[in-house]
Amino acid sequence: MTSPSEQDAADRTVDFGYERVAPEQKARRVRAVFDSVADRYDVMNDAMSLGVHRLWKRFALSQTGLRPGQRALDVAGGTGDIALGLARQAGRAGRVVLTDINAAMLAHGRDRLIDAGLVGQTDCVVANAERLPFADRSFDCVTIAFGLRNVTDKAAALRSMWRVLKPGGQLLILEFSTPVVPGLKPLYDAYSFAVLPALGRVIAGDAGSYRYLAESIRMFPDQGTLLEMLRTAGFDGCRHHNLSGGIVALHRGWRY
Repeated sequence: MTSPSEQDAADRTVDFGYERVAPEQKARRVRAVFDSVADRYDVMNDAMSLGVHRLWKRFALSQTGLRPGQRALDVAGGTGDIALGLARQAGRAGRVVLTDINAAMLAHGRDRLIDAGLVGQTDCVVANAERLPFADRSFDCVTIAFGLRNVTDKAAALRSMWRVLKPGGQLLILEFSTPVVPGLKPLYDAYSFAVLPALGRVIAGDAGSYRYLAESIRMFPDQGTLLEMLRTAGFDGCRHHNLSGGIVALHRGWRY
């Protein structure tokens, strides 16, 4: 039988893949994962998705409604591909802020924006999604792509993103989700737990980080649960779009 003190300790843990760890330990271990893979992150994305991640991100960008002169925030934006698209939408009169908790990933994103000639209309900030260092009602659009599952306190991050949105602003969450096509899940599981770690070992020299990736996807809330989390955080008009049979979903919510 579990004692009250043991139960209290269990209640204070969070998932790190299939493990239960202390919140501060998860943040540290997630940072280590992305320190390890930062240099090969984009190459791995192409390899493990066969390039389809570019189509998922293109669809997400097509739904932003961002207009020239507006302000956008890309949270946990890593190597900057979403921020690059946002900056092109916002134009020279707009402003895009790219954030990530991992400085190594953010450095790659900053280099990408510099290479694209967009540094004058963008900023790069090391920031925790749970405590975004921006004023209330600062942005017309907030995005987070394949980053929310790595956040320790997802509810706090959603509240933080709601806080920095302007009234009428939209949040878009692009994330791995739960397959909805009959027969797809066992194939997807076999790929995730056999192929992904092997690719990680060959391309990035790190099978363990990509094993964590597969596990973190399975622990992430399904489509309906994430919709409820958005509503609880204060978002209105919440909806989602399944992509690739639900392997990925785009969730959207507005601050009215």
